[in-house]
Amino acid sequence: MTTLGVIVGNRGFFPAHLCVTGRQEILDTLAKHQIKTIILPAEQTNGGAVESLADAKKYAELFQKHRGEIDGVLVTLPNFGDERAIANTLRWAGLNVPVLVHAFNDRTQTMTIKDRRDSFCGKMSACNNLRQYGIAYSLTTLHTEEPGSKEFSADIQRFAATCRVVRALKGARIGAIGARPGAFNTVRYSEKLLETAGISIETLDLSEVLGVATKLSDTDAAVKEKLAGIQGYTATGGIPQLSVIKMAKLGVAIEKFIKERELVATAIQCWTALEEFYGVVPCTLMSMMSNGLMPSACETDITGVVGMYILQAASGKPAALLDWNNNYGTDPDKGVVFHCSNLPKDFFESQKMDYQEIIAGTVGRENTYGTIVGNIAAGPFTYCRVSTDDNNGLIRAYVGEGEFTGEKLDTFGGYGVFKVHRLQALLQFICREGYEHHVAATKAVVAAGIEDALSNYMKWDVYRHE
Repeated sequence: MTTLGVIVGNRGFFPAHLCVTGRQEILDTLAKHQIKTIILPAEQTNGGAVESLADAKKYAELFQKHRGEIDGVLVTLPNFGDERAIANTLRWAGLNVPVLVHAFNDRTQTMTIKDRRDSFCGKMSACNNLRQYGIAYSLTTLHTEEPGSKEFSADIQRFAATCRVVRALKGARIGAIGARPGAFNTVRYSEKLLETAGISIETLDLSEVLGVATKLSDTDAAVKEKLAGIQGYTATGGIPQLSVIKMAKLGVAIEKFIKERELVATAIQCWTALEEFYGVVPCTLMSMMSNGLMPSACETDITGVVGMYILQAASGKPAALLDWNNNYGTDPDKGVVFHCSNLPKDFFESQKMDYQEIIAGTVGRENTYGTIVGNIAAGPFTYCRVSTDDNNGLIRAYVGEGEFTGEKLDTFGGYGVFKVHRLQALLQFICREGYEHHVAATKAVVAAGIEDALSNYMKWDVYRHE
């Protein structure tokens, strides 16, 4: 659940009764969206709003007490509002979280001194002061909105996604299990740039994970539990039992690393050390982790899994790492995404365990069991790619939305036919800017919230494709 601190702005010579009714209307609306609120009791200030130095101190103290809970702050203006009190509250609270500025509509039938809001004008003053104070903030789609409107509903859901992404990235710890595969220069990244953004990378040599896995016995309680989990997760008919047991042992070893290092995501070396020296692919285990909201990317693609983690935070749903892989006939707005695959099973119409057909040609089929294969189910999706631009010393990303069509192909692995408006322009952008061929995706519509979080609050260089 997202928790918002709520600041109701008031200015003394404007109608205070509008703050009383507006405050309740906002709180009722947020409750309908299952958003928890932190706000002073109404009797502690005039109408429960902020209009003075003393009010700002009271609100700042309240927010400081709930610092660990508050994901963002909603500033709402039922009348003009006192811009200084609002800015002081945020400065003294020191939360460093996203802020959404909202203003109520005036109604043309009630424009006398008794009922006139002037929130239209007051919002500009509030934003001007936040800018002067160096406080980043978000805006509603329309300059003024009724709390019960569809526009405000969409805006508050978008802002909640923004808050979740910013919170998730603060202090994120991501595991890099194994070295980057030698043939994959495309997944290079700057660990130092990520650290400056609050994202730490914990490395583990692949030999250490395999060392733990190979020491486990078939009868170990954790292995038996993981084996049951695998068999309950996907159809394993036709897969050698020895391979499934090896997967279970590897899964126990990976989870040990995750728990010890307090990780939120992992990127794992696969190609082709695991197949050659251990005898399975890690795809099923990675699929299970991603489906359980512990995203995992292959080919040690750290910035790829950062994109997965961002999408998951925004949507609350599993994310996958895919290849922008094929054209779809001659339709310029359609294509095919693919991986071998480790996609979470929630992505599929139906799925099963199989072997990795590409690697099998060099290491043998018997060493490549463990992929999760099928066709991605139809529905909307959001895509995101994060990359470190070492030459310019910054982190950049692109984000956009599209649709999985559900069309079927005679192919292998995990795949999906997709449609993106102006796809050719997006592909031109990816190639001109030198982005990776991997892209993260989640089956939800959350691009706006991600763009706001990464651009406005993380201060990354973000392109949104529309």
